[in-house]
Amino acid sequence: MIDLKELAKKYFETFSHKDLAGLALMFHTDVSLFDWEISAEGIHDVLEANKKIFDSVNTIKVVPMDLYQDGNVVVAELNIIVNEQEVIAVADVLTFEDDKIIMVRAYKG
Repeated sequence: MIDLKELAKKYFETFSHKDLAGLALMFHTDVSLFDWEISAEGIHDVLEANKKIFDSVNTIKVVPMDLYQDGNVVVAELNIIVNEQEVIAVADVLTFEDDKIIMVRAYKG
């Protein structure tokens, strides 16, 4: 059985390293991304949205506080640390299809 919480942790670590190639391996080709500023569908557009995020900051670190799983969904309470100064509280809802992320929904607050 696939440990989706561990895959979620790997996703946050990969994101923190600004590793687009690593993210591409974790995403389903039909992945969707929605947050308070971004809406992207399909792996190309989602990777491009992530690249824009990475290019807009010097550093970004995702710190998972708590993870909850129900079926193929992992909900993560996170602190995102931008440029080693700004801390943003976020809840990510990751939906998996097998071992690939097919949807990321992020909520600020």
